[in-house]
Amino acid sequence: MYRFLLTRQWVILTLISLLLIPTMIRLGFWQKHRYEERSARNALVAQALNAKPVPVEQVTEPGHAVTRKERYHTVTATGTFDTAHEVVVRRRTNDDDEVGYHVLTPFVLADGKVLLVNRGWISSDGPSQTAFPKVPAPPAGQVTVQGRLMPDETTAASGIKDIKGLPDRQIMLINSAEQARRLGKQVLGGYIQQTAPEPKGDTPEQISDPGKEDAPLNYAYMIQWWLFAAGVPYGWFVLVRREARGREEAAKEEPAAEAEPAAAV
Repeated sequence: MYRFLLTRQWVILTLISLLLIPTMIRLGFWQKHRYEERSARNALVAQALNAKPVPVEQVTEPGHAVTRKERYHTVTATGTFDTAHEVVVRRRTNDDDEVGYHVLTPFVLADGKVLLVNRGWISSDGPSQTAFPKVPAPPAGQVTVQGRLMPDETTAASGIKDIKGLPDRQIMLINSAEQARRLGKQVLGGYIQQTAPEPKGDTPEQISDPGKEDAPLNYAYMIQWWLFAAGVPYGWFVLVRREARGREEAAKEEPAAEAEPAAAV
């Protein structure tokens, strides 16, 4: 009854089923790893955002690489904005996905070291892409700022190519080492996304808090792939039984069909 399993059609179908099962199981484990990674990232972000603000020089120093655990920690600093050496970061979007610039302003501390402050997003509306845009001024004089500590940006992490030969005072990536060379000063590793004081007139638009990654979605995908893996052999068995039943019924009908002409004679 089951000799049909040796036909080319059924051998191919069986082989495909055998390949699908481990593939779907592996995809389920991949989604499990993504779920664990995203859950861990969400926990780290929540811990950092809820941590008590600390002076920036307790966390970073010139040449320091901001770690995953330090990222998003709220830090404070007191000093003055150096708008003469302000730059803009190209091809950045706001919460409405509008393309513009991030405003990066050196912030000179009392000991002469520099903290890079991303003051937020401004529109790219202007006479041209090569001209330096009009940037709202920060508070004058000594001021205390607060912000989320961020690591230096890289092409590998951001996907943004570090294009050379840009117009004056325009950059693609925020990198403390490059800014230290440009300024000729000691620059603290990483930079901050300013959260306080809030700008006058709501511009530059301050960068929103990092959202939670959708870890439960990966968990749902994990379960889905494993259900698919369990469903493949079940589906194969159903098809086999249907085929066998059909062949069995066809075999019973054949003798009856042959007997009818004989009876008529």
